[in-house]
Amino acid sequence: MNYDLIVIGSGPGGYVAAIRASQLGMKVGIVEKAEIGGVCLNWGCIPTKSLLKSAQVFEYLNHAQDYGISIDGKATADFSAMIKRSRDVAAGMSKGVQFLFKKNKIEVIEGTGKLTKDKKVEVTKSGGKKETVEAKNVILATGARSRQLPNLPQDGKKIIGYRKALSLDKQPETMVVVGSGAIGSEFAYFYNSIGTKVTLVEYLDNVVPLEDEEVSKQLGRSFKKSGIKVMTGSEVTSVDTTGDKVKVVVKTKKGEETIEADIVLSAVGIAPNIEDIGLEEAGVEVEKGRVKVDEYYQTTAKNVYAIGDIVPGQALAHVASAEGILCVEKIAGMEVEPLNYSNIPACTYTTPEVASVGMSEKAAKEAGYELKVGKFPFSASGKASAAGQKEGFVKLIFDDKYGEVLGAHMIGANVTEIIAEIVAARKLETTGHEIIKTVHPHPTMSEAVMEAAAAAYDEVIHI
Repeated sequence: MNYDLIVIGSGPGGYVAAIRASQLGMKVGIVEKAEIGGVCLNWGCIPTKSLLKSAQVFEYLNHAQDYGISIDGKATADFSAMIKRSRDVAAGMSKGVQFLFKKNKIEVIEGTGKLTKDKKVEVTKSGGKKETVEAKNVILATGARSRQLPNLPQDGKKIIGYRKALSLDKQPETMVVVGSGAIGSEFAYFYNSIGTKVTLVEYLDNVVPLEDEEVSKQLGRSFKKSGIKVMTGSEVTSVDTTGDKVKVVVKTKKGEETIEADIVLSAVGIAPNIEDIGLEEAGVEVEKGRVKVDEYYQTTAKNVYAIGDIVPGQALAHVASAEGILCVEKIAGMEVEPLNYSNIPACTYTTPEVASVGMSEKAAKEAGYELKVGKFPFSASGKASAAGQKEGFVKLIFDDKYGEVLGAHMIGANVTEIIAEIVAARKLETTGHEIIKTVHPHPTMSEAVMEAAAAAYDEVIHI
């Protein structure tokens, strides 16, 4: 079987690349060993958002009286039903991608793909049978898996990764979450909100440590207020799974503390899937644990490309999709510009949500910029007050000399929807004054962007 393009992996990088290639007239085959849509769609982004929505609805019901609504009886969280709903949502999305494959005449080749010496793709079927397919070009989009630490080995029962956290048979009474990045924080919020006693352990000094420090501290306060035990500047040194519960030894600045829990969730990052895909055989070089590529995702092997979590750059679904489209358009001979990795939005879907793009205030200062910084609290927002969601703020950072938007940092309700405004503004090289003069609808949460810009230039009205 001969193709113009073979894509190995059908995640948000692979399936988007395949569809764009088909739109550009290529004959495309996609190799997938598991569910269509990859980890993000089946075991990551989509099902977690389903669980988080269930948690949010549960919290609304528990605070219905705050909105003038009386409910007879007590709302209860049906954990199994929440899990089932999230699985159904993921399954529906996977079928949607399968439909798109049929619509775009993309052939799905089931099995595990591996490059050969002559840059063909050997596919091993579930029964062990092998077949070889050929293509003018190959894109590697094999994604990543949960990273394992030597002192925190996952057994899938008492010490689990994100995948198992999406499909537990029953709700644990107690849980220790190790790592407070997006994955760890989202699961900590979900399980805590439905009644699990959660301890969140973070090695660095703040939760969501890659975010601006003010945002990190605000989320830490929100977590503590909601009942999560937050242990920052702390490290899990050992775990004992021999008893009914897991004994977790946590080293803190004050000494060691032992915590007992039903489940330990390891959320300490991801490891790229670069093993056993034929990199060495095909002459594809690896650097610092990632596949080495140029700015258009060409590897060191001719006509072999790589995108997504296996290459340098942020390991995010929307990054993989953007890389896939750019890569395919370059293969097709279109004029494209390299992706600007400094203008990639990051989102954490806790309550309150966290969203950011560009430099933190600390990074901007260290880079030598003279800054104008504006903050607008949602406590001063009419829409936030009406919605009962006054927690958080929008913080904008501008270069004092030219008015360039250096960074945006948000924490609050729906900020993951608002951040795209700043991504577009940075792409268009918009200035602070232009944001101030952009009329925002009232009342909306998005007004806080205009107000934060105005605050930076001492023109703010509502604080």
